[in-house]
Amino acid sequence: MDNRVLGGIGIAALAAIPLLGLGNYHLHLLITVLIWGFVYTSWSIMGRFGMVSLGHGAFLGVGAYVTTMLWNGMGLSPWLGIPIAMLVSMAMALLVGYPCFRFRIVGHYFALVTLALGEVVRLTIVGLRDHTGGSLGMTVTGVPQGTSLFALQFNDRATFFYVALLVWLAGLALWRIVDRSMLRYALEASSEDEDAAASVGINVTRAKLVILMLSAAMTTLGGALYAQYQMYINPETVSGIGISLQIVFAVIAGGLFTQFGPTIGAVFTLLLAETLRVSLGHDIHGLDGTIYGILLVLFIIYMPKGITGSILAGLSRRRAAPPAPAE
Repeated sequence: MDNRVLGGIGIAALAAIPLLGLGNYHLHLLITVLIWGFVYTSWSIMGRFGMVSLGHGAFLGVGAYVTTMLWNGMGLSPWLGIPIAMLVSMAMALLVGYPCFRFRIVGHYFALVTLALGEVVRLTIVGLRDHTGGSLGMTVTGVPQGTSLFALQFNDRATFFYVALLVWLAGLALWRIVDRSMLRYALEASSEDEDAAASVGINVTRAKLVILMLSAAMTTLGGALYAQYQMYINPETVSGIGISLQIVFAVIAGGLFTQFGPTIGAVFTLLLAETLRVSLGHDIHGLDGTIYGILLVLFIIYMPKGITGSILAGLSRRRAAPPAPAE
């Protein structure tokens, strides 16, 4: 069967989920998976080319806080606030990325620069407590009727499910566009040897800036969507080191080099976190988070290709295996 037909069937099946009469909790889990699946896909678009960022929480925080502050303080609709937040994140990515790529600050050093960026944004949010609520966070001002397309707020979880589904599909489409573009080959070549890539006419700095700014803009959109859904944000949940590392771990667990790997990572990490929280979280405080971290570390060590990568590798080995000799 053609891949397009299979894709259409899959999308139709996902769109029909709210019609099955699921409870609010299950719809909440699905919406959360779609939002984080999009955020993780945003990181993998860049991370798969060796550009490891440990500070994507900065862009997530900008999306959540800029959109919320413009709405709470000025009544500016998220439809306008989100593009403004995306422009802010792209400017930040340009400001940080250009000197790094121009002077070939790559590998561990680039990861440390992005880690510092995430902390700068988090500390800025905490420091501007009069406008952001500081460490206590802030609540998105709700509309009186509870549902407003202008405010991007919906009482019905099913409606927000479709919004998250559209955004998630857009993320997969962008991943595929990048995967089939010349930009992919330019970035793969530069990740192997920048001098060799430049010698054949590749503008390495520009290629890396384009993919960094695209990833930053997408992550910002994910942060704004998360804020509009949760209606509450604080620095630790949208901009801290913990959330940046969560993004990296989830993508690696799901599969960095496959289109659906980040979404599989979102499903895996969410189910793992929920299971541990329900079964252990109330007995010993912090035990669920400790086990969660240990399992992820072991997962990364023994399954570096992630869930989808390991499955695909196993299928390839089965296809390549010679048939058993006939008796």
